Amino acid sequence: MSWNDEKVKKLKELWGKGNTASQIAEIIGGITRNAVIGKAHRLNLSAKIKTRAATSSESFDNAIDNKNNKARKGRNRFKSLIIEKDFEPENPKQLEELDENSCKWPIGHPDEKSFYFCGRSSLKDFSYCKLHLLYAYQPKGKKEEVTEKEEVPEFIEKKIQTG
Repeated sequence: MSWNDEKVKKLKELWGKGNTASQIAEIIGGITRNAVIGKAHRLNLSAKIKTRAATSSESFDNAIDNKNNKARKGRNRFKSLIIEKDFEPENPKQLEELDENSCKWPIGHPDEKSFYFCGRSSLKDFSYCKLHLLYAYQPKGKKEEVTEKEEVPEFIEKKIQTG
């Protein structure tokens, strides 16, 4: 396919009106979307800034607010677990013994004979028990931080050692 003056003129016109590369390719005919994008780039046509999803800054702001509200609710959801100190005892289970109400937190390495899953009662809509939710769901930015032994609350340290 070769670009002639007529096709280039049509490309510039359609590009200026805000048509997508796919639409332009279909209108001109005999060219691909990628050919349109490549030619537009070589002609230094302005980049398309607006997208369908970001045409309204209002909808973008609303999406960010909703995301922040969900994050706050999630944090509050687990704060009560940190305060709680009475975790039920571990109920070691093999893979075949797990059901939808069992904590699926792996203990040990799968190659070892002593490998098992926690087996405590898992919380509704989660795969883990209260204690293992504290490990699995950490606030953003905290996952990379390594906690010092002194920073781990004593009651959790005791549960870890007895578990």
